Amino acid sequence: MVGYHKLVGQADFLLVTFDALRLDVAQQALVAGETPCLQTRVGAWESRHAPGNFTYASHAAILAGFFPTPVAPGRYARPFALAFPGSRSTGQSTAVLEGDSLIAGLRRRGYHTICIGGTGFFNPGTPLGQVLPGMFDEAHWEPAFGVTEPRSCQAQIERACARLEAASPTQPVLLFINFSATHPPTRFYRPGAQAESVDTQRAALAAVDRELPRLFETLERRGRAGWGFLMSDHGTCFGDEGYFGHRLAHRAVWDVPYAECQWGDLP
Repeated sequence: MVGYHKLVGQADFLLVTFDALRLDVAQQALVAGETPCLQTRVGAWESRHAPGNFTYASHAAILAGFFPTPVAPGRYARPFALAFPGSRSTGQSTAVLEGDSLIAGLRRRGYHTICIGGTGFFNPGTPLGQVLPGMFDEAHWEPAFGVTEPRSCQAQIERACARLEAASPTQPVLLFINFSATHPPTRFYRPGAQAESVDTQRAALAAVDRELPRLFETLERRGRAGWGFLMSDHGTCFGDEGYFGHRLAHRAVWDVPYAECQWGDLP
């Protein structure tokens, strides 16, 4: 078992959400060899249950330390938890932090926190869109990062790499990226597609995967060991049993992929 409490202060952290990515899509893409970077870094996806069924609800939970939960019955200790009485998901390996968010807790432990937003809940043009990014020391969003931009993942990773290069290597970093590419609309990732589908979301995930090597190379150049948490915030329906979209209770929405990875020599 990973001692997450031992990593705090020693390791950089990468927290990635592939917005609206379905479990079956992630698994199919991996088996088909369409996501070679993810295959190298994580090996396989774990099936988990999302903490919410749409972006805002799920990210509010994730940024409070409630990552997707393993699907098998049982009690599981979380990697991070905020100190509050009565928590039944805090174990010996859990990094218990003080504050009103995972971001605030890591900041108190010396971290510089960076947000690279993607979907509309990270667009600071509205008061609601300022809530999640407002947790971080620095937050970045622009139209090029949004769901309607076919090259959003390139733009997001370019900004993430630039901010990592500007960050002091002597201070640990938490980098959070919300990839918008996998959130509908995804039809433009598959030329000729007329509607969103499992196939178009797979193509979107493959587009993100092609850019991920740059991100990991930049993280490794910082010279610090690191630990990554990669997950979907929720899935989405493409006509499954007549359902479309998310913010509803369907297995395609609740079942999400989750994985962890590391780089460098960890304590």
